[in-house]
Amino acid sequence: MRTYDGWEELLARAAAHAARWADGLPGRRVVPAVRPEDLTALGGPLPEAPEAPADVLERLAAGAEPGLTATGSGRFFGFVIGGALPAALAADVLGVAWDQNTGLRAASPAHAAVEDCVERWVVDVLGLPRQTVLGLVPGGQSANFTCLAAARDAVLRRAGHDVGTDGLTGAPRVHVLVGAERHETVDRALRFLGLGAPTPVAVDGQGRVVPAALADALSEVPEGAPLVVCLQAGHIHSGAYDPFPELVPLARERDGWVHVDGAIGLWSAAAPRLRHLTTGMAEADSWSTDAHKTLNAPYDCGMALVREPAAVAAAMGMQAAYMVMNAEHVLEPIERTPEWSRRGRAFGTWAALRSLGRSGLAALVEGLHDNAVRVADGLRTIPGVSVLNDVVSTQVTAALHDDETTRATVARVLADGRVWISGSRWHDRDVMRVSVANWSTDADDVDLAVEVVREAVADLRPPRPASPAAPS
Repeated sequence: MRTYDGWEELLARAAAHAARWADGLPGRRVVPAVRPEDLTALGGPLPEAPEAPADVLERLAAGAEPGLTATGSGRFFGFVIGGALPAALAADVLGVAWDQNTGLRAASPAHAAVEDCVERWVVDVLGLPRQTVLGLVPGGQSANFTCLAAARDAVLRRAGHDVGTDGLTGAPRVHVLVGAERHETVDRALRFLGLGAPTPVAVDGQGRVVPAALADALSEVPEGAPLVVCLQAGHIHSGAYDPFPELVPLARERDGWVHVDGAIGLWSAAAPRLRHLTTGMAEADSWSTDAHKTLNAPYDCGMALVREPAAVAAAMGMQAAYMVMNAEHVLEPIERTPEWSRRGRAFGTWAALRSLGRSGLAALVEGLHDNAVRVADGLRTIPGVSVLNDVVSTQVTAALHDDETTRATVARVLADGRVWISGSRWHDRDVMRVSVANWSTDADDVDLAVEVVREAVADLRPPRPASPAAPS
């Protein structure tokens, strides 16, 4: 067997680079000052001969560093991206070294045991039905796809059509109702699944589905037709939650499948001060979230949660002669997700949850909300800035008096580089969106973000003309 004698030194070098990066985040510029095409040290023709692993590592570290975004910084507010908790980051690195094939339980009993534990913990802290199964997928998009695949197959099966055998040809139409301001990943998942564009339902000023509007939309669906209703826990701009106690029963009356896209906000169910936002959410059929957001697990830790194990297995399951399936009839990972080969993503997620515990998880979620409130309060003190949403969770959306000024403010903030705040568009106007998702964000980070916006707004104001001199 061919061996490599330099593992200890090579991995020590990688660990040293990683530690310097993590230690330097508090003082690092958040926004890179270069473009991809500027990073010429990483390009050029493929070498003709092999390079030593240590040389490859050093070339990557030196060449990539100028183009890295400090998304793990407490001053990154651009998207809903958490910074990996220390235990989660370290466990993820260890998981990469272990290099496990996690598609089957027999292929890695260790990962299967950790994944089982993650499932129990998540179902428990979110207050979901005990039989709910968890599939660990790359992210929120994959989680929506997995849940909606189970939904599609289940509602068509009720109508007498088996997608697994007959495909979609000749199938009755699946009616999918969504909030008018749902996240785009829902539409994309529906397109992947061959269901086409959904029917939008009117929302209120914070982006919540209006119950009367859903009732009207349901009245247009033929009696007995396959039906899926997609709701939302955490609006991308307002952070708002759909009124689940009113909406879920409406779908239930029509034998509809209810899916909750909770990429941002599902974790509020684990926080006593915010749990009221998710009242009635557990009555749905499936839920999606992204552990790298609010939970601050490493990237590649999406979660697809489905109430009925058989439903997701029917949509995702596969068989092959060489596969070693377990004899206990426990769902294999490949029966819960669209992947066969996948990395050991449960290790980092397990470490995040274990390091926090129940009280630490609650404190994390509530602390993110407290920081969002502090951001909003600070922005309101800047002349000309209006906060447009009720800050119920982790999102703050603000604007100035016209689109041009708002865009210019965001551009100046990004050019400054000390914090990242993104521009967006909501309610037919340009806005700045502040997403608070990082475990390390503190009051100083929040206050700096507000100050950078204040400076940007002040720089855009024309100077006042000098007062005329008094006559002598």
